[in-house]
Amino acid sequence: MTGTRFLEELCLWGVLATTCMAAQFVPAKTYEDWWAYKETLHGSFVPGPPFWGLVNSAWSLCAIGKRQSPVDINTSQMVFDPFLPPLRLSTGGKKISGTMYNTGRHVSFRPDSLQLVNVSGGPLLYSHRLQEVRLHFGSEDGFGSEHQIDGESFSAEVQLIHYNQELYPNITEASRNPNGLAVISIFANVGPGPNSFLTRLLNRETITRISYKNDAYLLHDLSLEDLYPETFGFITYQGSMSTPPCYETATWILIDRPINISSVQIHSLRLLSQNLPSQIFRSMSDNSRPLQPLLQRGLRSNRDPRRPTRRCKGASYRLHVDGTRPPKTVV
Repeated sequence: MTGTRFLEELCLWGVLATTCMAAQFVPAKTYEDWWAYKETLHGSFVPGPPFWGLVNSAWSLCAIGKRQSPVDINTSQMVFDPFLPPLRLSTGGKKISGTMYNTGRHVSFRPDSLQLVNVSGGPLLYSHRLQEVRLHFGSEDGFGSEHQIDGESFSAEVQLIHYNQELYPNITEASRNPNGLAVISIFANVGPGPNSFLTRLLNRETITRISYKNDAYLLHDLSLEDLYPETFGFITYQGSMSTPPCYETATWILIDRPINISSVQIHSLRLLSQNLPSQIFRSMSDNSRPLQPLLQRGLRSNRDPRRPTRRCKGASYRLHVDGTRPPKTVV
């Protein structure tokens, strides 16, 4: 059943009566155009999260999947895994360049295709190549992250999306298959001393170049390791893509120490439009999928929850960059 036909039937049933009176059912060019974080009306109805799994049979996991993301992490359910190695980042010892996009749903930074940025270690059995850095953020401070920890939201969530380069030729193939994706999430709160990577990404000169959907801007000489907090623990679980088609092929790694974003930077993000310049302004903020049930999935951490007051120290709680030898662990 096509998305258009499905919505027409909902109108006949009276499920979307108000929406149907206001919207015309104009077939989208591709199914990629048939989803949004907030139902939108621009001559046609674009379904929000409750309908993702219904408008396209290929997206059925969005509605019936048992390993969906994002989730609320209940730290009392975490299992300490002392055998989880630290995360390793490989950039070839070089800074990275790439293009920042306003996709209409996210602020997205995509490294140049010739630059290999890989991550391994932690729960990952293979090396994964960075495909995209994606930002989720809210319309008010303290809300905007996709994941929560013990019911606590954050002002933003930076997701580094990688695909398994050892098993699959590209992210399209990887997203459909086991052990295909690895997503590292770094939470951000509004506060002093903003993260230096975000400062490069969100300075006035850059952010004003992507004010509207489909805008793009080339950036050079970024140090990706600057995005990570100096020390951290992480939590990992098996989940899904948090956008359609919601394939359940993702290993999530959530860094448990947030970074800071300035009030000016978060305000600049909220001024980005999810629409084209010719359309009415609508902020891109609140671009997060609602929480999904954890069900029977396990939560593992490299930090012992029985010692919650202990600060993360030593090599096990640092990002290992390239092949550098880690410092001696401090207990």
